[in-house]
Amino acid sequence: MEVLGMCPLLQVFDMNTSLQFYCETLQFKVHQSAGEEGAPPDWVWLKWNNIDLMMNTAYEAARRPPQPDAARSRTHGDVTLYFGCPDVDGAYRHLTAKGLSLQPPKVAPYGMKQMYCYDPDGYQLCFQWEAQYVPE
Repeated sequence: MEVLGMCPLLQVFDMNTSLQFYCETLQFKVHQSAGEEGAPPDWVWLKWNNIDLMMNTAYEAARRPPQPDAARSRTHGDVTLYFGCPDVDGAYRHLTAKGLSLQPPKVAPYGMKQMYCYDPDGYQLCFQWEAQYVPE
């Protein structure tokens, strides 16, 4: 069996807010999109280097509530997207310069240098790379 990639699909509350985060704060580009003409897309396929990510609105425009459903959003905490990022400190500087309030990167007990943040819908993102071993 040959598998050449994977593309998660995230359900988002407000596509414009999500696109601003993923395209302007991060560096994704819209590869394809679909939706009603003259309205924000209901579905997008984003690409960034060799990373694919799709997003779909959780509600059709006519049925979208004024606020996200807290019970539905709470389950987003069960999802973490891990990004291979050789310069975690550089990612931290980039994201804090974009206005995100983040904890500095730390090395996990299993040897990965990691920095976490959340997207507008509460999905957790982790930028990580294997830490350089420094003997004590």
